[in-house]
Amino acid sequence: MFDYETLRIIWWALIGVLLIGFAIMDGFDFGVAALLRILGRNEEERIVLLETIEPTWEGNQVWFILGGGAVFAAWPLLYAASFSGLYVAMFVLLLAFIIRPVGFNFREKMHHPRWTAVWDYCLIASGVIVMLVCGVAFGNLFLGLPFRYDGDLRMTWEGSFFGLFRPFALLAGLVSLSMLLAHGASWAAMKADHLIAERAAKVARIASLVYVVLFVLAGIWLAYGIPGYAISGPVVMDGVSNPLGKQVAVGASWFSGYLTHPAFWLGPIVAFLGALGVQLFVGRRGFGGFVCSCLAVAGTILSAGFALFPFLMPSAIDPASSLTVWDASSSRGTLLIMLGVTVVFIPIIVLYTGWVYRVMRGRVTLEHVRKSHNMY
Repeated sequence: MFDYETLRIIWWALIGVLLIGFAIMDGFDFGVAALLRILGRNEEERIVLLETIEPTWEGNQVWFILGGGAVFAAWPLLYAASFSGLYVAMFVLLLAFIIRPVGFNFREKMHHPRWTAVWDYCLIASGVIVMLVCGVAFGNLFLGLPFRYDGDLRMTWEGSFFGLFRPFALLAGLVSLSMLLAHGASWAAMKADHLIAERAAKVARIASLVYVVLFVLAGIWLAYGIPGYAISGPVVMDGVSNPLGKQVAVGASWFSGYLTHPAFWLGPIVAFLGALGVQLFVGRRGFGGFVCSCLAVAGTILSAGFALFPFLMPSAIDPASSLTVWDASSSRGTLLIMLGVTVVFIPIIVLYTGWVYRVMRGRVTLEHVRKSHNMY
């Protein structure tokens, strides 16, 4: 059976899988919503765009719920520190999630240009806020967050909500925003009427190009302008979860893990190849452009996760309090039981999701919208 060290690595990888699942499956929903009034020039076209995501957006949120539940059960110290310290940011994020279903439902209650415009902009705001805030959160992990533990493992947070919006964190937010706008546009290019799809393909190419430029800038800044964290001294990989049982040195490169583990380079390579594939294949027949967009999203998250490893949540004011893979997890028994549950239910979720998308395959056309909404 798996030892404690192996289980911690497995659950670190599983959290990455759930983050990638959330970013891919919910990311194109938010991307389409954010581009609603750019890709949709009139009410018919906006309905087409909304109908490409309305049948599945609620199901896509299962990845967000799974991610939160997995962090709660597998990494309780990480869950407690992040959800209490980042309370306002979490509230803003959840508010954006709440606005989305309200926007979907209420815009159809009254057929008036001002009424639909209000809810369209609510959907746009929800998409932009989620994409930006998630990127800013990742950026702050590399900068370190303002928390510390005392001898009794009581956490103290010494920062503010607006303190999270530091220059590098904002750049990371823009990386996330451009990446998921390209992702949403790639989905629209695959699913929407051909007239809208041509427009979406152009937006996807522009957004993916912006993403590559910002991604490279963030990597250069991270390599040369932001000191990395490293565990100094012996590393206890199978000990009890006590973040104060280690020493952390600040000043190393965040990319030192890439030198130790050359396989980590697969993350940025996949990200760049995915962005290149969007340029080459988006808008053509089939789903090649969207698959490449999925690869870009996955590669970006992998790149960040590999750079952070083994840190989960570095501390800016007391580096020794930083949470790592080796000292923030649940017990071995808990991780083992949860792994058994995950092995059973994740394949079921994947199979069910695949079946739903197979049933909903095909484009949403303007002709279909005109017939179903009596717009002739």
